[in-house]
Amino acid sequence: MTLAELILALVTLQRAGELVFAQRNTRRLLARGAIELAPGHYPLVVIVHASWLISLWLFGRDQDVNTLALAAYLVLQAFRFWVFRTLGARWTTRIIVVPGEKLVSAGPYRFVSHPNYAVVVGEIAVLPLVFYLPWIAAIFTILNAMVLAIRIRAENRALAASRQTTLAGTS
Repeated sequence: MTLAELILALVTLQRAGELVFAQRNTRRLLARGAIELAPGHYPLVVIVHASWLISLWLFGRDQDVNTLALAAYLVLQAFRFWVFRTLGARWTTRIIVVPGEKLVSAGPYRFVSHPNYAVVVGEIAVLPLVFYLPWIAAIFTILNAMVLAIRIRAENRALAASRQTTLAGTS
C-alpha cells in the first residue's frame, strides 16, 4: 500500500463514518419533530463529493505526497473536529430545522456563519494538492461552489423563515 492509498483509505473511512453519524443524527432529530428543508439539492451534494473522492482514488493513489499540502489538510481536519464537537447530535449532512431550538452560536459559529462549509471548501481544494492534482482541485472547487451556492441560499432562507428555530447542522 502506498502512502497515497493509506491517506485515501483514511479519508474514505472518515467520510463513511460521517455518513453513518449524520444518518443517525438525522433520524433522531426527525423523531424529535425536526423537519428537513430543501432536500432536492442533496443528491447533487452526494454526487459532487463521491465523484471527488472517486477521482482522487483513480488519479491519486500512485502519486507522491506533498507533505506541506498534507499538513494543511490535517489543519482543516482539526477545524472539522471543532465543528463536529460543537454541533454534536445536531450535525447532519442535510438541512434539518429543529423547531423551538436556538441557533448554535458557540465554537466556530461565533466567527463564521457556515464553518463546516468553509472546511469542506478547503478540503476539496487541498486534498488533491496532496497528490499533485491541481486540475482535480480546480474542477471540484468549481463544482462544489455551485452546489454550495444552492445549499447556502436554501439554508439562509430556512434561517430567515424561522428565527426561533435552529439548524441541526450540515456538512
